[in-house]
Amino acid sequence: MSRTTPSPSRFVIRRIRGRATALAVAGTALALLAPATATAVADQTRAAAADPVSVLNYTAKERKAALAYWTPARIKAVGRSVDLGPTGPKTKPWKGTTLKTVGRLFFVNANGADTWCTATAVKSANKSVVMTAAHCVRRGSAPDMTNVDMVFVPAYHKGKQPYGAFAVRAAATPRSFDTQSVNDMAALTVDADKKGRKLTDVVGATPIAFDRPVGGTIHSFGYPATSPQRGEELLYVTGKAKKERGQQFIPSDMTGGSSGGPWLAGFDTTTGKGTLVSVNSSMDSFTPTKGYGEIFGAIAKKVYDRAQKA
Repeated sequence: MSRTTPSPSRFVIRRIRGRATALAVAGTALALLAPATATAVADQTRAAAADPVSVLNYTAKERKAALAYWTPARIKAVGRSVDLGPTGPKTKPWKGTTLKTVGRLFFVNANGADTWCTATAVKSANKSVVMTAAHCVRRGSAPDMTNVDMVFVPAYHKGKQPYGAFAVRAAATPRSFDTQSVNDMAALTVDADKKGRKLTDVVGATPIAFDRPVGGTIHSFGYPATSPQRGEELLYVTGKAKKERGQQFIPSDMTGGSSGGPWLAGFDTTTGKGTLVSVNSSMDSFTPTKGYGEIFGAIAKKVYDRAQKA
């Protein structure tokens, strides 16, 4: 497919009062999603009831091409191509122990633009699952608008790939995101590396929790496209989680490129270990003060289970 000017995948911009959502998509202008009709919602609900999980599968040929596509030069180019302004005062570079399970997720979006998100390797039966946001996999409310050439690079830092790159072979998302842009989380299944090693055998695995009550201190990580880092360094914010309109939020000014990054509860700053309880999904404005993440419940568990069995 043809590629357009690179740009980072961004958080969903929430417009809470109007209950509409403006989705900032790499390579396009902001698009305002119109409310669904009652008939459309009923049809979507029936489809979700039949199978609440959608899965994209990538062929062996496509995965090989993805690894070849994301050269070091292309990775540097996508970071240099955009500047979302100065890194906010709440967002800090992570200077502690290397978080081996957290990395950049590179892909070509549905409009043909090179871009990236953030993702995390988690404990799973197949030792191959990576958690991120659904909008890093596909366009919400547009089932045919999906991303390609997806590659996960754990512990990426200033051009270095200390643990190599892992091609994504399957991507599971809630069907409700495909049809209604809700439940913005995804679970990816990646190939073994070039030496035949499974992901979490190489980098370890972050525990993941479902049905956890909202609250407590959260450390949120990501690779935003703000200056001076522009996706080259792992950044973080920390704050108390609170519930709001079916999601959870923390004080945050992290923006595009950090989508899909982990929310870690019980985080130990010395060991760099915590439990994944959500991922970066949306922000409250173009000058964000809040970062939102889904509450991982039954739907999230079904998506995760599909990925760990793939």
